[in-house]
Amino acid sequence: MGDDLMSKKKPSFPISEKLNAYLNEYSRNIKIPIFYEDLLRFSGSIVVYDEDDNDTLWLRVYYNEFEREEIDYALKKVYSILISDGNDDILQYLSVDTIDFCTFGNSQPFRIKVRNVLNDNFTYFYIKKADASRIYGLELEHMLSPYNLNYLVHKDTLIEEHIAGIPGDVFIKEYLPKCTEFQKSQIAKEFVKFNERCMIRLLGDMRSYNYVFVVTPDFDHVVYKVRAIDFDQQNYEGRLKIYRPQFFKENSTMVELVRSKLLKTSINQYKVEERSIVAKRILNSIEQLGDLLECMKDDHISKSEYVESLKMEIFNFTNDLQFKRATNMGEVLIAAIDFIKRNYEDVNMTRLMQ
Repeated sequence: MGDDLMSKKKPSFPISEKLNAYLNEYSRNIKIPIFYEDLLRFSGSIVVYDEDDNDTLWLRVYYNEFEREEIDYALKKVYSILISDGNDDILQYLSVDTIDFCTFGNSQPFRIKVRNVLNDNFTYFYIKKADASRIYGLELEHMLSPYNLNYLVHKDTLIEEHIAGIPGDVFIKEYLPKCTEFQKSQIAKEFVKFNERCMIRLLGDMRSYNYVFVVTPDFDHVVYKVRAIDFDQQNYEGRLKIYRPQFFKENSTMVELVRSKLLKTSINQYKVEERSIVAKRILNSIEQLGDLLECMKDDHISKSEYVESLKMEIFNFTNDLQFKRATNMGEVLIAAIDFIKRNYEDVNMTRLMQ
């Protein structure tokens, strides 16, 4: 389990003309005043440590005074476009507090902290080098998960709003042991649903630091949800296990929690529930999803040997010939979406005829 499941490093795939047209059609493509490469011109950096003096793998970067003023203005403008209507009126109330750079992982993002000087509220957004895999992952998450995602693309630059939550590895180590037995049961249920959702839409590499726990107080209890924050590994790897978070060693504590808290019948019930919810989302976004899958079908986002191994593994699992006939990762995902949709419609038709 764990790292030995993954190939060495996924390459970044360029945005095709067809995907670019899709982004235009659905208002994701918009002109912005700064590019990823502009932020690479920093003149110095220091390591960012957490409150326990551990290296966070982020570097706080600095720019010479002549460039910093121009970069600050451009970043505030990007924030206004991402969060609001792009109006310059709010820029006077914004401050770019920090710019951090991460060399860990595929996307090597910049993390921008923007503060409202009137009330000291702050938020983050990210600037990354655009990668077709990640954009497909973001769009599929937006359509097929419970969560809406806010992001923009311009040429080879990707802007993403911060996804709030407690990182999975931190939650498992520091928060989970303090949870009540009832809360642990709820968390186990959510992990089963998250695991199923990732497998259905073929989102890979959900190790504990690639998802977060969203904790929401309700009127009589606390609600826990699990959501992905990294989408680079959409439809790339050739083994089905990589699309199932339960097989990563970083999630072994969660797997044990599921085993200890849930009966097999409950696990199966939660899987069916999640498949049904995803099927409804597929039907509700059928036109846009179809447009996205058409882009993916004509795109090159994986290796031919990965396509071959993944489609045959899923074919052996489902006996659905559509997987066997797939020639690229887009067609593998189309087969997966069709499989879920067909099963949902068949079950509903059976109910109607009873």
